[in-house]
Amino acid sequence: MLYESRGARPRVDPDALVAASAVVSGDVTIGPGSRVMHGAVLTAEDGPIVIGANVVVLENAVIRGRAGHAAIIDDGVMVGPHTHVNGCTIGTGAFLATGASVFPGAVVGEGAEVRINAVVQVNTRLAAGAVVPISWVAVGDPAQLFSPDRHDEIWAVQRTLDFVGTVYGAGADATMKNIMRSQSEFYGAHRADVELLG
Repeated sequence: MLYESRGARPRVDPDALVAASAVVSGDVTIGPGSRVMHGAVLTAEDGPIVIGANVVVLENAVIRGRAGHAAIIDDGVMVGPHTHVNGCTIGTGAFLATGASVFPGAVVGEGAEVRINAVVQVNTRLAAGAVVPISWVAVGDPAQLFSPDRHDEIWAVQRTLDFVGTVYGAGADATMKNIMRSQSEFYGAHRADVELLG
């Protein structure tokens, strides 16, 4: 399903395919030969999404554009099932395995691999050809790689990357209650979305 959202309409190349049960909403561009499979959601909230050529977005993946952080996926990228790509740049030929998460402001270099359930944190830069092992966390610029049991070391780097400001546009002293009030108002704008009939 294609939706006009926040005054913008998706642009899908005639050679691309969007499955009937996928959702593509707002300022989204999908290049030739790309495939968006069942249950995937591409939503340009307050930043655009640009999908290059021959990108495969598999079932139930979520790709989200953010304010100040477009979601840009270069040519020949695999976005695995249940993957979360949020306001980041994914380089040509990268591989995002099942359940991978890439957060706002992150850059995944050309040909890099983010393996099953691995995470690339906010404002992290993963070098071309790098590999984030299964369930590991990449954090920092340049990225450091940590196994998930090394929380204190991950946090020592992550706390300097402004997660709350990057993701929610809020100050470090913001409470979850205040952040969610603002987020609720923001996402309420989807009441005005218009389904585009093809």
